[in-house]
Amino acid sequence: MDSLKEGDSRSSNLGESMSKKRKGGVSGVEETLDRVSQLPDALLVQILSLLPTKDAVASCVLSKRWCYLWYSIYNFLFINSDYRTENFIYFVDHVLTHCTSSNIKKFQLNFDYMTRWNFDLETIRWISFAVERKVEDVILCSDDEELTYKLPLSMGTCSSLITLNLSRWVFDKRLAIAWNSLKSLKLDLISLDDDDIVNLLSGCPAMETLELFFFRGFRRLEITSSNLKRLTLAGHWRPDFENDTSLEIMAPYLQHLEISGNLYNLMCRLVNVSSLVNAKLTFNITCIKSIQSGEYDNDVEEATCGDYHQVLRTLVQDYLHKLSYATELSIGTCFREEICLRMQARLGEWSLLVYRRNWINCRKLRPSGPFSSDVA
Repeated sequence: MDSLKEGDSRSSNLGESMSKKRKGGVSGVEETLDRVSQLPDALLVQILSLLPTKDAVASCVLSKRWCYLWYSIYNFLFINSDYRTENFIYFVDHVLTHCTSSNIKKFQLNFDYMTRWNFDLETIRWISFAVERKVEDVILCSDDEELTYKLPLSMGTCSSLITLNLSRWVFDKRLAIAWNSLKSLKLDLISLDDDDIVNLLSGCPAMETLELFFFRGFRRLEITSSNLKRLTLAGHWRPDFENDTSLEIMAPYLQHLEISGNLYNLMCRLVNVSSLVNAKLTFNITCIKSIQSGEYDNDVEEATCGDYHQVLRTLVQDYLHKLSYATELSIGTCFREEICLRMQARLGEWSLLVYRRNWINCRKLRPSGPFSSDVA
């Protein structure tokens, strides 16, 4: 009997302890919410603007005070995969209808590849709203390979735009670009012809950074603005068998250049990069015969594709000559192979010293890839 009483006593004490912990936990949460609620509205709006938009809107259930705070948020992130299509359209319309912010800082649309719904009409309405509210940063992404979205014409007059990031969006030929405040432009999986490039660069006089990922179409990139200092070209979209496969780059004021990824059979030629400070050249070029066979083998023997190897060798030599005034240079496999070949064919170990003597200002040579190290 005594043992049973002791057991009941221990159970009772344990229950009281757990009950106190639960109460303590609840009171702790309530205390935290109470402290947050004591913050001024402006700070709460700032906090809500850092959250995904659906979470910011959901805060309206916390209390009467929170019911309308989300109306004033200035950052918007809409992801269609969070909702059924009809609900997604309703949600975005509902949020923008109740928006009271006169200046939108960030506006982002993400379309999942599973949707199979064309949001053309909706995107025109939503993006035009952001433009009217003087949006500064815009991110528009689509994962659907079968659907292509065009920037609405109203986007061209967005003078408040500072950064723009597009993935699988295209420029309407009628779009007159006047992005006088744009500093950074990132384009991913996009096709541009030479006229598009001219229109784009001329309409962004203040642009400092241009990044093109999986690009195609244009054959001439002439950058005359002294403001644009940084250029990234990362991967050609698809091999081109029908057109000229060279891309000429003329950028006398450019200071930072990166060319990386698989360029397939595209040969990027540096015509004028006289102000370059550092360059990262880690791209791969694939033999045209390998591409046509579908094997994409970068190690095709020279005997079977001599022209390709000779063109590549000439291209690498031209790069090394054009980059002689760069202070920092990162090189990929094709450059290392060319240097090694010349070392073997000419002066042995002294050949590298000859190369270094040609690079007058180069303080750091960094081979890229496994087992690489800096050459000081």
